[in-house]
Amino acid sequence: MRPVIPYVTAALLFGLGAYGVLRRRNAVLVLMAVELMLNAVNLVLVTADTTVRAQLPHAGQVFALFVIVLAAAEIGVGLAIVLQLYRLRASVAVDEVPLTEPSAGSPTERPAESPPGSRPARSAPAGEVTR
Repeated sequence: MRPVIPYVTAALLFGLGAYGVLRRRNAVLVLMAVELMLNAVNLVLVTADTTVRAQLPHAGQVFALFVIVLAAAEIGVGLAIVLQLYRLRASVAVDEVPLTEPSAGSPTERPAESPPGSRPARSAPAGEVTR
């Protein structure tokens, strides 16, 4: 087997993943693009392991397993962050995520919404004092 074909395929996969990370606005699609990049690295590691059998046998395959474990952990944490972002903002657009905390009197701050199934707070009639 010629090692050029898997290396070129890995380069194309990595380039497609990098394009997806830089260009996509949806957080789920960004996570998928990161997975493409990690799969390209796995392809390079396994190809290098099969073509260059040096002092460490199957080292590329072992590293590929570590990358797979890392990818699984990244997806678990990444999807948890995306779900929390969707709960707070009702959108998973990456460019709408604030990078700093809003100030107390910021006009862009939305009031907190009550969770589904909860009763709305009772407002006091005019002239009545509440505690």
